[in-house]
Amino acid sequence: MLNFVEMSQESLDVLKKSMSRISAAIITYNEEKNIERCISSLVNVADEIVVIDSGSEDKTREIALKLGAKVIINKFEGHIQQKNFAITQTSNEWIISLDADEALSNELNKSIVKIKRKLEGDGYKFNRLTNYCGKWIKHCGWYPDTKLRLFKKGKGSWRGKNPHDKYILDSGKEIYLNGDILHYTFYEVSEHKAQIKKFSEISAQSLFELNKKSNWTIIIGKTIFKFIRNYFLKLGFLDGITGFHICRLSAHATYLRYYKLLKLQKNNVQTS
Repeated sequence: MLNFVEMSQESLDVLKKSMSRISAAIITYNEEKNIERCISSLVNVADEIVVIDSGSEDKTREIALKLGAKVIINKFEGHIQQKNFAITQTSNEWIISLDADEALSNELNKSIVKIKRKLEGDGYKFNRLTNYCGKWIKHCGWYPDTKLRLFKKGKGSWRGKNPHDKYILDSGKEIYLNGDILHYTFYEVSEHKAQIKKFSEISAQSLFELNKKSNWTIIIGKTIFKFIRNYFLKLGFLDGITGFHICRLSAHATYLRYYKLLKLQKNNVQTS
């Protein structure tokens, strides 16, 4: 396996010139506790690191600039819109996209370096492993959570329903790589609860705009199924008490999403 530390600078420069060039695209907002880990994990992989910041009030931009990233401030209009904008600000043919609270594992880093001399296909996908309050979660429907995050520019785009974005190829070949994206999601349970409240509002609005419907039968049914699916069918109980709380909160998030969609429906009827 290639080891950049043991190679001379001259040999490293020659090797890099023979490789495909990759741009890293990261979107940020108040990510000072995560951004250094994210950028540092990309050093051996990316020839350019572009950070699209939506007005951070902490030291996110300062840290990114210090680490050599190109930082662009852009108004946030949605996760999908921001990530598609990020692609337009990169200069290389291949893009690797990470969220600020993600990082490449050592194994994934080596896998990408190994293939960088000859990138094939149109996109590469790999698993994502989530760290929840200090514990790595292997079940609960959270793993392997395969993501396509390394792709050739112009072959697809970010789509889905905000805030749940997904990169989709229009056509072409997808290749699986060994190694994980390490996702440092929440440091405290209170952060998870705050995100559920925020994301449920965004998700409900997205569903409403897609003319999706909600009623109490749907709300109760989807909430119960979500817990059963994640805790029993997806083996969440194997993650112990942490798994139970994750599955409980995930079910609560489903409840809030469809309850808020129901409220949007009723408000729409009243105002029409």
